[in-house]
Amino acid sequence: MDPPLQIDLMIKIDPQNIYILIKIITMKKLLVIFLMIAIFSVGCKSWNKTQKGAVIGTATGAAAGAVIGRVAGNTALGAIIGATVGGVTGAVIGHKMDKQAEEMKKSMPDAQVERVGEGIVIEFNNKILFGFDQSDLSATSRINLDKLAAILDKYPDTNIEVQGHTDSKGTTRYNQALSDRRASSVYGYLSGNGIAASRLTMKGFGEMAPKYDNATVDGQTQNRRVEFLVSANEKMKADAAKEAEKTAPK
Repeated sequence: MDPPLQIDLMIKIDPQNIYILIKIITMKKLLVIFLMIAIFSVGCKSWNKTQKGAVIGTATGAAAGAVIGRVAGNTALGAIIGATVGGVTGAVIGHKMDKQAEEMKKSMPDAQVERVGEGIVIEFNNKILFGFDQSDLSATSRINLDKLAAILDKYPDTNIEVQGHTDSKGTTRYNQALSDRRASSVYGYLSGNGIAASRLTMKGFGEMAPKYDNATVDGQTQNRRVEFLVSANEKMKADAAKEAEKTAPK
């Protein structure tokens, strides 16, 4: 076991502007942090999402991914990093996700689709899915979710986490309940339209994980969102490992 290293550390990772404050970490975790700095530094701008994901997965894994997500205030980042495999297997998964993400971008131009590590984050803002302070799906939202479901159905070897988020207006308890209802509405619609419930999980974060500035009207609007985190399931990981073995030097 690594000996504990007692330090107070503040790090700014550009260009994501992620601040990390750590009180007690092990030598291994310290190595992970400096690797993260290297990955997201100016010198690595030429790396694509798959390359970064392969390195991150090798260094971190589920536990470190969860830590990174919490301290960064980015639940999607933490969940995706936590699900990474890394190495050559992770790179194979990344290539599969590249293809899926491109289809999503073409099919859903109103959504934000981003490749992160070995997964995909899809963000639907409030205007696309719900009316203000509502959790019932509109006719337009159903059309958008139908497009997403059609692509998810083509790639069955993935897991999907549905995350509900709100702005900071109103009470914390109310916002938590609203985000839960919104995540549940989307979960129910997808599971009722061809996406196996075994692939789906849902979480409501209320106002606790803002991605945008709640001090502005525009930021509040953007924080009223539902995010979808697409990651490899065990079958995809196993298939990717077999494919990686075939390309490994003998």
